[in-house]
Amino acid sequence: MTDRKMPGAAVVSAAAAATTSDTPPGDDLSVQVTRRPRPGRWLAVLASALFAVWLAYTVIVNPNLHWDIVAKYQFDGVILKGLGVTIQLTLVSMALGIVIGVLVAVMQLSDSPVLRLTAGAYTWFFRGTPLLVQLIFWFNLALLFPVISIGVPFDGPKLISWQSNQVITGFVAALLGLSINEGAYMAEIVRAGMQSVDPGQREAGASIGMSNRQILSRIILPQAMRVIIPPFGNQFISMLKTTSLVSVIAGADLMTVSQHLYLANFEVVALLLVASLWYLVLTTIASIGQHAVERRYSPGAARPLRRRVLTNLVPGRDRKEAAA
Repeated sequence: MTDRKMPGAAVVSAAAAATTSDTPPGDDLSVQVTRRPRPGRWLAVLASALFAVWLAYTVIVNPNLHWDIVAKYQFDGVILKGLGVTIQLTLVSMALGIVIGVLVAVMQLSDSPVLRLTAGAYTWFFRGTPLLVQLIFWFNLALLFPVISIGVPFDGPKLISWQSNQVITGFVAALLGLSINEGAYMAEIVRAGMQSVDPGQREAGASIGMSNRQILSRIILPQAMRVIIPPFGNQFISMLKTTSLVSVIAGADLMTVSQHLYLANFEVVALLLVASLWYLVLTTIASIGQHAVERRYSPGAARPLRRRVLTNLVPGRDRKEAAA
C-alpha cells in the first residue's frame, strides 16, 4: 500500500516549519487578526459615553444634591461608627452562615433520611420566607418567648434564665436573622460544590483508611472550593448590601444611622448618597478580593489568551516553557 500525503497536512507542516525557522528562540509568535468593522458597536459606545457625560454633569451641577452636606458627613464619626457595625454584621454573619451551610450540606448528603429531611426543611423554610420578615420576627421574639431559659425541658427546673428583651437587641436580632438565612443559601452552594467532586475521590480516601471526617476535610472540601468560591464571593457582596435591611429593627448599621441623621436635618438625598458611596467602596474592595481568591483556586483559568494560542500553535512551546 502506498502512502498518501494529505495536502492540508503538508501546508500546516510547511507553515509550522517556516514559523519555527523564522521566529527567533524566546520570541512570541505574532498573530495578525483583521477585524471586521462594527458600526453598531461604535454607535453603542458613543451613546453610552454621551449618556455618562450627561448623567455626571446633571449630578454634579444639580443644586438640590447639596454636595457640601455630603462632604461634611462622609467621614463623620456617627457614619463611621455605623460603617463599622455594617462590617461587623457582614463578617460575623458570613462566618456563622458558612458554618451552618457546611453542616446542613453534610446533612443533605448523609445516608440518614432523618438528617436529609431536617436539612431540606431548614433550607426550604429560610429560603422561602423573606429576610425582612425573619428580621422582624427575631426582633420581636419576646412576644413569643418572654423568658429565655436553660434547664430541664418540658416545664422542668430552670438553671438560668434571661429576659428576652434584654438579650435580643437590635444587633443580636440582625445577627440571628442574617446568619441563619445565609446558612440556608450557603448549604446549597456547599452541597453543589461537594457533589462536583468525583465520587472516586471519596472511595480512594476510604481505601487508604481515612475516616469520613478526614475525607471531607482533606479531600472533598479542598477540591470543592473551586466551585464554592465564586458564588460565595457573590453572597458576601450581597450580604454587605443586605445589612441595610437591619435599619427596620434599629440595628445601628450604616443605613440606620443615615436615617437618624436625615430625620434630624431633613437632608434625605445627601445622607442617602453618603451611605451609597460607602456601600460602593465596600463592594468594590470585596470584588477585588473575590477576584484574587478565584485566581488562587483557579490558576489555569487566568492564563492569558495569547499564551494559550501560542502554546497551541507553536510545536513544543509548552515543553520549552516547562523546562525554563
